[in-house]
Amino acid sequence: MKTKLFFTALLFFLSISASYASFPVVRATKAASFPVARTTNANDNSEVVRQNETVIAPAATLAKKELSTALLLYFFTGYVAGHRWYLGSPVGWNILYIITLCGFGIWAIIDLIDIITGNYPGL
Repeated sequence: MKTKLFFTALLFFLSISASYASFPVVRATKAASFPVARTTNANDNSEVVRQNETVIAPAATLAKKELSTALLLYFFTGYVAGHRWYLGSPVGWNILYIITLCGFGIWAIIDLIDIITGNYPGL
């Protein structure tokens, strides 16, 4: 009885600590310079030109996904849509993929072909 209670409490505390990681994660890449279009001021009809404005974009938006990583995830975690989570597919479609057992096998084949040819959105 004591062991059962101990393992239940241990499982409970481990699940809480893993689900409430409360540290901020801020990812940013190098500053990039982008030319900015001309804007006009409505008050005095003068044009304001801003060039080479520094824009910092999040790393997740600029990171290119690797084909080899997607293929490895497809073969080892394809049944739980690991490749789809990695490539940024919508959450609802990923859950439907898992529930329907890889889209009755059809989605799995289509995903494999799209990943190999590089046509999968997110690659």
